[in-house]
Amino acid sequence: MTDTSALFPRSFRKQYPVAVRGEGCYIYTADGRRILDAAGGAAVVTIGHGVAEIGQAMAEQARQLAFAHTSQFHTEIAEQLAARLRQLAPPNFRQCGRVWFTCGGSEATETGLKLVRQYWLERGQPQRVRVVSRWQSYHGATLGAMTVSGNYRRRAPYTPWLAGWGHIDPCYCYRCPLGKSYPQCNVACADELDAFVMQAGPENVAAFIVEPVSGATLGGVAPPDGYLQRIAEICHRYHILLIADEVMTGLGRTGSNFAVDHWNVEPDIILIGKGAASGYAPLGAVLAAPRVWEALAQGSGALEHGYTYQASPVATAAGLAVLNYAAERQLFERVSQAGEDLMQALAPLRESPIVGDVRGCGLLAGVEFVRDRATKEPFAPEKKIAERIRQAAFDAGVGTYPITGCVDGDRGDHIMLAPPFIIAQAEIAEIARALQSAVERIAKEEKL
Repeated sequence: MTDTSALFPRSFRKQYPVAVRGEGCYIYTADGRRILDAAGGAAVVTIGHGVAEIGQAMAEQARQLAFAHTSQFHTEIAEQLAARLRQLAPPNFRQCGRVWFTCGGSEATETGLKLVRQYWLERGQPQRVRVVSRWQSYHGATLGAMTVSGNYRRRAPYTPWLAGWGHIDPCYCYRCPLGKSYPQCNVACADELDAFVMQAGPENVAAFIVEPVSGATLGGVAPPDGYLQRIAEICHRYHILLIADEVMTGLGRTGSNFAVDHWNVEPDIILIGKGAASGYAPLGAVLAAPRVWEALAQGSGALEHGYTYQASPVATAAGLAVLNYAAERQLFERVSQAGEDLMQALAPLRESPIVGDVRGCGLLAGVEFVRDRATKEPFAPEKKIAERIRQAAFDAGVGTYPITGCVDGDRGDHIMLAPPFIIAQAEIAEIARALQSAVERIAKEEKL
């Protein structure tokens, strides 16, 4: 990026290569490099880059009808995709669930929050305003989504604008905030929700939002068995709506249609984004279980909310084409084995003096870096370890997703991996080699 660029970059302190083409698991740059997209952008790309059928489906839809405002029209392509998503969802959605389309995950979170609010208004309980979430979570960049996010660093500049609805500790066994160990802990971190609700008053709590498998902020942290089941039971006991943020984990990423399926949990609302169209178009969605949307249908009759480009015919055509492509090639079914292969390939990293944890679920994995493995002491933030690992791996031809703050919002470094579902054994080996080289390089630089 030059000083004459008209683009507003993510960072003014970085130089960005120019991506010109994508094919399979690779992105090609203007300066001739081929980069293995081991993070799927940011857990976005599922079916791979450059699939001609998706572009063709979008072009065909654009030629037929590119836009029709949802305040006046529905479209057949949006109806088809909604029906398809409903059938992929947990059992409580399959017969009568409803789908509200958005342009991405942050919009999905905002929509979910407004849906929760209006649900309780329709039910005659306007005092239920608190949407509780977890520290070290991330639910989006817009203000409502930032309010429920628990990422300290991302929240900090906007704290004066954010509502104080409340957070509980995350389920993070590697660094248990309660100082306990599983299974002896009996998932005590889930009971923090019960304690919070009792302190705040059940009559004031509207919903609990949770990433079934933690995404960017913690990097592929899956809860132990019993955690999500306990959370769901607590929500049910107090009539609190349960929102599953599946923006990163939904539609095959963890080896099931939705991550909640691993624990047989049925949320009231599911948020979708990222992989909804595998990056071919901006697309997200909110799935509402019958008891949620029926409250509106039987009450005021409408959700006081909307986006200009919701249910875009071209974007929903992309989403349907992606699901068709994945189903025809059984790509969701590949994820569990590919995830096991990836974790096995990454296992040698555990021997590095700077690697504290290697974790994941399906094709969503995280590698956490520490200064001292015995004490789990993180590196000082100014060391920029995650970014240095990213750059070293990038130099070796592999793109990863670096994150900081996994310990306390400021300290803690990890990289996230979320490759396309088409990832092959040779490409998994390429990822492992690049990360091994990057880790060795940084450990040497740090004299560890």
